[in-house]
Amino acid sequence: MPSRRAWSARARRSEWLSANAENTAMSTEASTDQARGASNDGARLGVSGRLAAAFQANALTPLLAIVALLLGLFAVLVTPREEEPQINVTMASVLIPFPGAASADVQNLVARPAEQVLGQIAGIEHTYSVSRPGLALVTVQFKVGVPRTEALVRLYDVLNANQDWLPQGLGALPPIVRPMGIDDVPVVALTLWSDDAASAVELERVAHTMESELKRVPGAREVRTVGGPGRAVHVDVDPSRLRERGVDLLRLQQTLAAANLGMPSGSVVDTQAPGRMLSVETGEFLRDAADVGQIVVGVHQGRPVYLHEVARVEAAAAQPQRYVWYTPGAAMAATAEAAAGTAAPTPGSVYPAVTISVTKKPGENAVDVALAVRARVQALQNTVIPEGVHATVTRDYGATAAEKANKLIQKLAFATASVILLVGLALGRREAVIVGAAVILTLTATLFASWAWGFTLNRVSLFALIFSIGILVDDAIVVVENIHRHQQLEPGRPLRQIIPAAVDEVGGPTILATLTVIAALLPMAFVTGLMGPYMGPIPINSSLGMALSLAIAFTVTPWLALKLMKGHGHAVTGADGQAQATGLAARLPRLFEVLLRPLLDSAARRWVLLAAVLGAVLVSVSLALIPNSRLGVVLKMLPFDNKSEFQLVLDMPAGTPLEDTAAALHELGAFLARQPEVLDLQGYAGTASPITFNGLVRQYNLRADAEQGDLQVNLVDKAHRHEQSHAIAQRLRPALDEIATRHGGKLKVVEVPPGPPVQSPLVAEVYGPDEAGRQQLAARLEAAFHATPDIAAIDSSLRADAPRAFLRVQRQRAESLGIPVAQVAQTVHTALSGADAAWLHDGHSKYAVPVRIQLPRESQVGLDALLALPLRAADGRLVPLSELVRVERGSIDKPLFTKNLLGVSYVFGDVGRRAQDAEIPDSPLYGLFAIRGKLADVALPGSGAVGEYWIRQPADPLRQYAVKWDGESQITYETFRDMGAAYAVGLILIYLLVVAQFKSYLTPVVIMAPIPLTIIGVMPGHALLGAPFTATSMIGMIALAGIIVRNSILLVDFIELQLARGMAFKDAVVQSAAVRAQPIALTGLAAMIGAVFILDDPIFNGLAISLLFGIAVSTLLTLVVIPVLYYALYRRRIETSPTPTTPTSTEGVPS
Repeated sequence: MPSRRAWSARARRSEWLSANAENTAMSTEASTDQARGASNDGARLGVSGRLAAAFQANALTPLLAIVALLLGLFAVLVTPREEEPQINVTMASVLIPFPGAASADVQNLVARPAEQVLGQIAGIEHTYSVSRPGLALVTVQFKVGVPRTEALVRLYDVLNANQDWLPQGLGALPPIVRPMGIDDVPVVALTLWSDDAASAVELERVAHTMESELKRVPGAREVRTVGGPGRAVHVDVDPSRLRERGVDLLRLQQTLAAANLGMPSGSVVDTQAPGRMLSVETGEFLRDAADVGQIVVGVHQGRPVYLHEVARVEAAAAQPQRYVWYTPGAAMAATAEAAAGTAAPTPGSVYPAVTISVTKKPGENAVDVALAVRARVQALQNTVIPEGVHATVTRDYGATAAEKANKLIQKLAFATASVILLVGLALGRREAVIVGAAVILTLTATLFASWAWGFTLNRVSLFALIFSIGILVDDAIVVVENIHRHQQLEPGRPLRQIIPAAVDEVGGPTILATLTVIAALLPMAFVTGLMGPYMGPIPINSSLGMALSLAIAFTVTPWLALKLMKGHGHAVTGADGQAQATGLAARLPRLFEVLLRPLLDSAARRWVLLAAVLGAVLVSVSLALIPNSRLGVVLKMLPFDNKSEFQLVLDMPAGTPLEDTAAALHELGAFLARQPEVLDLQGYAGTASPITFNGLVRQYNLRADAEQGDLQVNLVDKAHRHEQSHAIAQRLRPALDEIATRHGGKLKVVEVPPGPPVQSPLVAEVYGPDEAGRQQLAARLEAAFHATPDIAAIDSSLRADAPRAFLRVQRQRAESLGIPVAQVAQTVHTALSGADAAWLHDGHSKYAVPVRIQLPRESQVGLDALLALPLRAADGRLVPLSELVRVERGSIDKPLFTKNLLGVSYVFGDVGRRAQDAEIPDSPLYGLFAIRGKLADVALPGSGAVGEYWIRQPADPLRQYAVKWDGESQITYETFRDMGAAYAVGLILIYLLVVAQFKSYLTPVVIMAPIPLTIIGVMPGHALLGAPFTATSMIGMIALAGIIVRNSILLVDFIELQLARGMAFKDAVVQSAAVRAQPIALTGLAAMIGAVFILDDPIFNGLAISLLFGIAVSTLLTLVVIPVLYYALYRRRIETSPTPTTPTSTEGVPS
């Protein structure tokens, strides 16, 4: 049994606890006029107040803050860094060779059936096909976001399940699948060149050795060499000697193949080593050109005929199919290499070169891979890389990603520091420390959440954090400012009691305001198409940050406030003995009394205010209707970024020799090398340069014809030039176009896309019932493009006529001699294109060296040497080719195109300055509007009007000719359609949230009224700075909806709080504006400070302008319009009520 003393001690303790509870209750009751609804035991505190009370003195609170900080540091260290978000666009090219078939047969027998088969695959966006003589190219474009592995599994599964769609014996070869995705874009490109102009063969040999070394770099995926002629043992046949010795090409080919064979034959018992087996191998492989030359290829007059007697046999570079070279620019002399004392190469000089491209594995850090590649190249100097051979880094997306990430992290730090300084100036040093700690913890926790979500550190995700700084700080500012205000009003009350009540007073509206911002931003995460994943980090990171900032504001901020904030001494009291605010807070009531009271007293003044606001909205909207004027605003998808590279893509007329293509590129390169901004350039003729994201979508990797080429132009770093890369490209375009036109070529200036790439900025897809009509309409439409000012880079899918000689076999003559048609065709193909009859086994080559039979290059002029080739008849005698064929001359067979199984022809263009004074704004949308007015003029006679489609292909192209506009207009439509839908969904969610909070259908209308007012700041802001209204500007407007509604909620909530305390309606309206002006201005300035650091970015300055001008104007208007509108709508209901009431008590939603 417990002792009496124990019972007595327990009784005394119970009495003490009861007394303490009574004292606490009395203290709490005394603060009911300051803390909304707080009671003697705090049980009536809301969620926010209870959280603040629980965490303000909890020992776990600082530990949780430290964990959040460490998680953020961990995320910064492990998150991969990239310059742009990795948009998962999987495309696969299916090549189906059909040797000898005409384009029409390729399309009908191979391409269309292939499109039908591949159309079964789930998740396909489009299928395209190009039917060329002897080849069908079918491209499958999967929807954005379909994983590469899953897409390829589906593709191979469908191909394997439908292997019978090509009839046996048709002549078509098995399909070749070449998948391409974002990870196929090289992150590093190294160009090998030599001061002493070493041959491309020597450079290629060095590059092949480097490939294995670079492949060992952790994270490297594919290492590929572009350029270099390749090596071969040339067997250059002489038709006259073949005829003299009685040898024909096909027998020569068969003899070479038969002479290059060795195989294990089995084993026998070894008589020299009893009990052991002796392995037997039979045959011999060709080791070098000497072995090849000693092969006996026939017998003539009883003597053996050696190969070197009928052909020239030598090991050398293959006949040129492509050229790659390196040209230093005028800026090369200013590089670090020249500064170190090494003589800079002469600008404009041409050096043979090869380029090594390195891609990275999915998920790897581009910065780490690029640095490791550079380090490995440095280690290979003077070992694998001989002295005098330069390995110039001509692409390093790792370096640009690191530079961009570091710069943005620096801006993030500056923005955070600026916001903390702002709070320090407004509230005090201790309050600034509290807010700063809350912001830093929110950022670190958001970085970890972003890493866990799967985002990388790239320009978009970091811009999302910078732009969010001003929003993330709002919760902490509102909470700290209210604690600060309560301290001023109740200086003698303990801080431990002030904090829960102060947090609870603003907790409800803060939670609602945070949810409204999330509701405004989060729907943007569901934008589809290429723009969705590109801009995805903005809504997701911002929403994650807002949720985390709210949690930190209710947990860590009270703990910091209790530790750091101190009392304010004695309160300043007014005549009524009530505590009064001091400083700026004391002057604000007088300001709003002067500003608002006349509007509240006069209905006429309220109507004048409404008319002025509506007029400002209309004027602002009208700025988009006058884009050509100084005050106009240009609409554009995204502006170009200030990159240090651009590309020239040249298409010469069909049939142009490789040397002529190279000559045109050389002249273009010589002009560019004289420009002071050009660091260097690389030329590619007959092959494609390492692709960019643009090249991935446009399939530049397949450009390998003799009439195709491109120049990769590298500029000096943007810190060393005054113009942006887009301005430089536009300035140089007219002179470059003139050079290309002089050579008969068509030139495109291709810049790195600021967002999702398209086939071309302007694309017209021509549909119709027949191929001839489509091509005629496309030709007329191309002429209309040329007739439109400032439309540049004009091209089409049409090909000009080029001469063709058809060697028509005279069947009766050939068959009577026992020479089949196949033998004739194979002989001609071997003579002109070459046939690899055997492969050397030299023991050291990384890539097999072929033994190639071919006519020498000097004999491939005209048809005489070709027609003199002998073919063996059935009776053994040799017959010249001229006796078996008839030469017919004509034009080449042209390619045929389809898209989604519909025949189509394309016309491409871009908006570029062709004269000094541009008539069309620098946006493809206006170029499109300028061209579409000419559609009536391009219609074919007697075919009726040309149909026009904007969104989808014509449903029935057999009824009329039609044009479907594609390119940037399509992606602009899809982006703004989805963002507009996201905007609407966000507004609906905001309305529902506000209805749920205020239990009123009308109050949310008042709260959301300032949303249209943002346009008053946004559009004039763009006009003032001469910036186009872009997709990022739209993101800013969507974010503004949540930010402005947040301010309105704080205003309306305080009005109702004052009314509930019995204050007169007009006084409550004026008082709410005066009291809430400071936190609203603080949060608005904080958001604007975050936007200032984005203003200098070419792409995201639209977002910054929207936030800067939108917040500035709409915040000022909110402090006037919301109180006045609230008063005007509820004046009759409240002022005529016999008892003090709030709108939600007279008009509301059933709870």
